Amino acid sequence: MPGSLEPLDLTVQIPYHFRCPISLELMRDPVTVSTGQTYDRSSIESWVATGNTTCPVTRAPLTDFTLIPNHTLRRLIQDWCVANRAFGVERIPTPKQPAEPSLVRSLLNQAASASNPSHSRLSALRRLRGLARDSDKNRSVISSHNVREVLINLVFSSSQSSDLSHESLAILVMFPLTEFDCVGISSEPERISYLANLLFHSSIEVRVNSAALIENVIAGTRSSDLRLQISNTEIIFEGVIEILKNPLSSPRAFKIGIKALFALCLVKQTRHKAVTAGAAETLIDRLADFDKCDAERALATIELLCRIQVGCAAFAAHALTVPLLVKTILKISDRATEYAAGALLALCSASELSQKEAVCAGILTQLLLLVQSDCTDRAKRKAQMLLKLLRDAWPEDSVGNSDDFLCSEVVPF
Repeated sequence: MPGSLEPLDLTVQIPYHFRCPISLELMRDPVTVSTGQTYDRSSIESWVATGNTTCPVTRAPLTDFTLIPNHTLRRLIQDWCVANRAFGVERIPTPKQPAEPSLVRSLLNQAASASNPSHSRLSALRRLRGLARDSDKNRSVISSHNVREVLINLVFSSSQSSDLSHESLAILVMFPLTEFDCVGISSEPERISYLANLLFHSSIEVRVNSAALIENVIAGTRSSDLRLQISNTEIIFEGVIEILKNPLSSPRAFKIGIKALFALCLVKQTRHKAVTAGAAETLIDRLADFDKCDAERALATIELLCRIQVGCAAFAAHALTVPLLVKTILKISDRATEYAAGALLALCSASELSQKEAVCAGILTQLLLLVQSDCTDRAKRKAQMLLKLLRDAWPEDSVGNSDDFLCSEVVPF
């Protein structure tokens, strides 16, 4: 049921007691507070979250902030929706109840206890994972119960089954890590090696979850030495790139794979390992498969790798690199344009062949449009540098007869 009904348009009036006293809209998840008044859950939660401690209707103090589901009223509302289906009213779905703190504590204790049978611990973890998937509120409740410490111990414990480790990993990546957590993982090389090996697991889900944790740890670790230690781990680049190359990869796999690769490539000393592992070919081949945000990150990674000689050579050797980068300018976003221009500047500075390829791909028009656009100043500076670099590569009639060039804001050479 979307927001609210328009009685005049639908020729149906919502019963007064079906409306939330706060939002005045049809209640989707009616709950009763300590004063006996019923509200829609989202409305009363927002009311309390802003610091209010009284009942909105009675103004009496809320002695208890427990919200009790009003199942009877919810079923009446659902019956009313069904009865008025002819007027365009859609039946509200039965809401999933938020996780109770006592249940979360019980599940965590059950999963953490080494004395429990493996199947019992695994069952507790799966139920906890289901709760975490249901809502942000559930994740907030779970996070408040020291879940990260419990899960980290389970992920890296060598005395338990791999199923427990993999299920714990799947839950752990749903929660942001503290810097303390990240240092605790990154400072132990055997833990990073374990995650690197999981990148080649038979299950694509396990591989993606491992890449997600690696990216989270790198992003949350301030120490440059620890970040270098992670990116220097054997086969870690190969594993992440294999996720991007895998034909069975899902949108989530692409997103996490490129995030992990970008995070690893931020470490200057090991960028050559990304190139050796096939990053250049994979990024160009997969560029069209990324959504906007991931395409930006992919282009940023390409620019990073083009800053080293071996990276430039690898990208220049791919026949589609220059045409794709030229085509990307002004097509995805300002940031994507900036990264594409930066990569092209590096490629054209290193190779005359890349200059000729760029000219043939129509870079002149793209750059002239770029310097006159509302794009970032850095993108414009890169475009101007490219124009100056390529001035000797233009066909003689492309500059002299170009009205766009004559009226552009590019500083004369």
